[in-house]
Amino acid sequence: MLTYMAHRFLVMIPTLLAISVLVFIIIQLPPGDYLTTYMAELEAQGEAIDQGKIEFLRKQYGLDKPYWEQYLLWLGGMLTGDFGYSFAYDLPVTEVVGDRLYLSFLLSFSTIIFTWVVAFPIGIYSATHQYSWGDHGLTLVGFLGLATPNFLLALVLLYLGKVWFGTSIGGLMDPQYLNEPMSWAKFLSVLEHLWVPVVVIGTSGTAGMIRRLRANLLDELQKQYVVTARAKGLSPFKVLTKYPLRMALNPFIADIGNLLPQVVSGAAIVSLVLSLPTTGPMLIDALRAQDMYLAGSFLMFLASLTVVGVLISDLALAALDPRIRLGGGSGQ
Repeated sequence: MLTYMAHRFLVMIPTLLAISVLVFIIIQLPPGDYLTTYMAELEAQGEAIDQGKIEFLRKQYGLDKPYWEQYLLWLGGMLTGDFGYSFAYDLPVTEVVGDRLYLSFLLSFSTIIFTWVVAFPIGIYSATHQYSWGDHGLTLVGFLGLATPNFLLALVLLYLGKVWFGTSIGGLMDPQYLNEPMSWAKFLSVLEHLWVPVVVIGTSGTAGMIRRLRANLLDELQKQYVVTARAKGLSPFKVLTKYPLRMALNPFIADIGNLLPQVVSGAAIVSLVLSLPTTGPMLIDALRAQDMYLAGSFLMFLASLTVVGVLISDLALAALDPRIRLGGGSGQ
């Protein structure tokens, strides 16, 4: 196991380096840079452009250097904990991301917990009560969840939250707590506003997880080892939890690699509709404004989470499923 983990860590280094090159190239692909976009906005507003100031800013931000030198400066800064300077916010990237990253983690982890808590009991019930009235009803609800656009559900829940509970529309807290330090009242305000985005973002994921868990579990329950266990007189609960449920969880463990980056990126469109101060809208704005250091730091962080998530999912799969061996087929 230790040899496998060491090998994976060594593979992660060139993988992240290759991703950093691709991220930098993608960010630089659109013509111009942040200052070009800034000049276009000034011209659209009818304001005069001070070319001297533009040249000064271009040198200050290092935009006058060759691309390869800009990449090395950006990469070297990340290795030392300096993620660069956000042109649009006129602040270091770490200061810009701070609060939004915390709120994104809170929202996304709450969504993941909601999805799993709701999906697993329903998926197990549907598989063990195949073609019953409950199975048909829950299947209908699942299809409705998959078919309903997130932004439409967000608007409906915003209206219901305002009419039924008096919750202020948009955001993750009441306006008076926006610039206040964390307190018990602010925490309660966050909890009051959190349920709407959690339900909106988690609905489609919950519906999809129910369908997959039901299909995987039904496939396992038809296998010979389950029939043999039943014939030996094992209780239905033990027959279900001993192996079929564990084997049906493999795809969900494998999805950990996708869950971790979603913790940061979240549902950007839903965040825009609900006016949530998370990282999703900020990433979209950074890409639109060609704020290269802010956008690049976001994308590299997402890539790092993906690589780490895949490693965690591989280790968890090896522990969950005895049929999986870290050495692959080398020992056979």
